This record gives sequence, C-alpha cells and structure tokens, in this order.
Amino acid sequence: MHHISSIHAHGRLGVLHLPDFAKLMKLEAKRDIEKGGTVYLLEKLFNHPVELCYTDEGKPYLNNKSCHISITHSHDKLAIVVNEIKEVGVDIELIRDKVLKIKHKFLSETELNNCKDDVQILITYWACKEAMYKYYSKKEVDFIEHLYVHRIVEKDKGIAIGEIKIGNFNKKLNLHYEKTDEYMLVYTLDEIG
Repeated sequence: MHHISSIHAHGRLGVLHLPDFAKLMKLEAKRDIEKGGTVYLLEKLFNHPVELCYTDEGKPYLNNKSCHISITHSHDKLAIVVNEIKEVGVDIELIRDKVLKIKHKFLSETELNNCKDDVQILITYWACKEAMYKYYSKKEVDFIEHLYVHRIVEKDKGIAIGEIKIGNFNKKLNLHYEKTDEYMLVYTLDEIG
C-alpha cells in the first residue's frame, strides 16, 4: 500500500497507492482519500502524527518541524518528499497521451525538439517542471520562460538538470526521475554550483 525510501542523507520519499488506502479506511470521496492519504503517509514518514499547514502561496509545511516537504498526487498515486535541510519539489504524473495536446504550453522550442512526440519523455519534462515549480513555491511562474529542462537522455530512470530563472532568482537543480508502473515520478535532489 505504501513505500518509504531514503533518497539521500537528509531526505525521504513516501509513495501511497490511494485505492488500497481508500479501501482500508472505507473512504469514497476523492478529496477525503487524498487528504486522509496525505496525513497517513506523513505519519509513516515521521513515525508519529504531524500537523500539516499551508503558506499563503499554498506551499505545505509542518507545524513545529523544521524540515521541508512537497506533496503530489495523480490518479491512484500520492507521493511526499521530505528534506531536513533544503527546499524540495516532487511531482508524479500518469503517463498518457493527453500531454501531446498541451506540450506547446509548457515546453520551449528547444525542449520540444528534444522530446519529439514521445509521450513518456513529454511527461518526464512536465513532471520535472512541476517539481521545480513546487521547489520555487511562488506564483507568477511561466513554465516556458522561467523553467528549463536540459535534454533527458535515459528514458525510464535518471538525473535531469533543471534551471529556474525568475528575476534575480537563478537556480540549477538535479532532478531524479523514474518510471514506476505507468507513472513518472520526479523530485528535486540538490542545487548545482
């Protein structure tokens, strides 16, 4: 139903299969399943209950905890990344061809040329940009102008390099991506340089 793993010295990843959680807790409403699943997975990540709060910008944080968190869900999966030291971002996306219709809304010309019409690669780019957006955690982000993903070489698992350039904010990040079942999971690892 859930899986917890260490992603580096200061970070952990939790993934929850929402239908199994809904069945166990006898929940039917999508919002109740997602909210309950988030609380459940956070408790598993920390081995005790925690209080989830949100900033005015909608970024999640834990009351009385100094670590950083990021939360994502897509269809049957929920994922949470926690880092004791640095900001984090995570995204999980169901791999489906719907992305072909919107690729021009989030990819630059160079990125479009790197992807062609490979649905899995397009979803990986989308998830990388969503993870960077959550890492940045402020509004007013243009996915084409402010977020850039360098060419993705390996298809199912690897490290991508992403850049966030907004005004004076300029960060280059390592992004871990991996295909899990029919989903693509991406989370920020560390800053480069």
